[in-house]
Amino acid sequence: INAEYGVANGIKSVLVGLNGILSTPACSAIIRARKLLGGIVLTASHNPGGPDGDLGIKYNGSNGGPAVESLTDKIFEKTKSITHYKIAKLPPFDLGKIGVQSHGSFSVSVVDSMTDYVPLLQSIFDFPKLKSLVSRPGFKTLYDSLNGVTGPYATKIFVELLGAPPTSTQGHIPLPDFGHGHPDPNLVYAKSLVDRMYSNEHIAFGCAWDGDGDRNMIMGDNFFVTPSDSVAIIAANAQCIPYYKNGLVAVSRSMPTSGALDRVAKKLGIPLYEVPTGWKFFGNLMDKYESEGSSSFICGEESFGTGSAHIREKDGMWATLAWLSILEAKNASVADIVHDHWKTYGRNFYSRYDYESVDADGANKMVQYLRDYAKSLKKGDTLGEYQIDFADEFEYNDPVDKSISRNQGTRFVFTDGSRFVVRLSGTGSVGATIRLYLEKYEPDNAKHHMKTEEALAPLVKVALQTLKLKEFVNIDVPTVIT
Repeated sequence: INAEYGVANGIKSVLVGLNGILSTPACSAIIRARKLLGGIVLTASHNPGGPDGDLGIKYNGSNGGPAVESLTDKIFEKTKSITHYKIAKLPPFDLGKIGVQSHGSFSVSVVDSMTDYVPLLQSIFDFPKLKSLVSRPGFKTLYDSLNGVTGPYATKIFVELLGAPPTSTQGHIPLPDFGHGHPDPNLVYAKSLVDRMYSNEHIAFGCAWDGDGDRNMIMGDNFFVTPSDSVAIIAANAQCIPYYKNGLVAVSRSMPTSGALDRVAKKLGIPLYEVPTGWKFFGNLMDKYESEGSSSFICGEESFGTGSAHIREKDGMWATLAWLSILEAKNASVADIVHDHWKTYGRNFYSRYDYESVDADGANKMVQYLRDYAKSLKKGDTLGEYQIDFADEFEYNDPVDKSISRNQGTRFVFTDGSRFVVRLSGTGSVGATIRLYLEKYEPDNAKHHMKTEEALAPLVKVALQTLKLKEFVNIDVPTVIT
């Protein structure tokens, strides 16, 4: 159908992955390598899929990244004035056959889904070293594709190229409805992986990816790595990866992501950019540094997205290979690497509470109430035992194109460095999702052993009292806690 709309509007050729399978990171890589006009990805992403589930449309521009707000705003305005549309009639094309198929002046190129993307990863990481690690006796790994698009990539990279046993992969067959699953790589929806990582199997390294392959979750033997810690640790150890052997030029994180990356940037003496949630906001920064001669830029989001300027999308496979590179270089366990990081930088206790599919009207009223309340607070005011440093609605002024993004989340920041942030997520299709982010920095190594829920308990209490969830959306128990 996309091709039929395209032909009717002047498109002469399209490129499609074999059997219609192409991950979001691979799509970005192909657009960039072949200098294409752009690309469209049809995906449920990290949401339930199938006939009764979600289906999203992602448009990536010629730089391989998500369409910028200036473009999506124009597209939205255009939808308000559409009175008719054009569509061409095309014969069916065989997407299971690699090669070029034509109909008149229009052509479809079916390519191996690994094309451009896997060679790119091989140019970034030292695959021979990774192979020696992955195939090492006693080093057990587990890769869970959650029946999403990464299955064929996991088989190609970890089994065929790095020598992991086929039994190290699970959920590796892409299914239209993800096997009736929810392909969101977190502690709740990746339950099969989590259960095995916390069992007596003693799996040294485990990871999961979402439906379209851009998100990731990293785990060790009986150990979970928060996404905020993950991007900070990758940045702190980037020189373990050949592509970044000369160091990083800058790093960036989304505003709700913990400040762990900030502390790494400070020690490395490089810029740290705080941007709104949404990978598109990293794109301008990546393009800026690439135009200046460097792609050594790493960024991440607390929502299990991590990546660098090698493409313009978050990249779950890249994050997995980055962690394996660090494990190989340090010859240490996942838990040991994280604990060593905390000893050096301190620990950012961090958690996210998701309240999914709540009443949208009530959620919007709650957000407006919080915005008004934040405006009324001044430095020195108290919320429970915490003293306000500042409270505001996050606004981002893009240093590259000078655009301004407003209303990106309400922040309550306290004088001890603790904070909580509230925002609505726009990635679901039913009702609204309220996200509550909680963070406390602890420099004392003697306290790093505390459980996250214990360390954050006083902050959680104050945040929930402030949100008034029961009053606005008649719910007070989160759907997911990560």
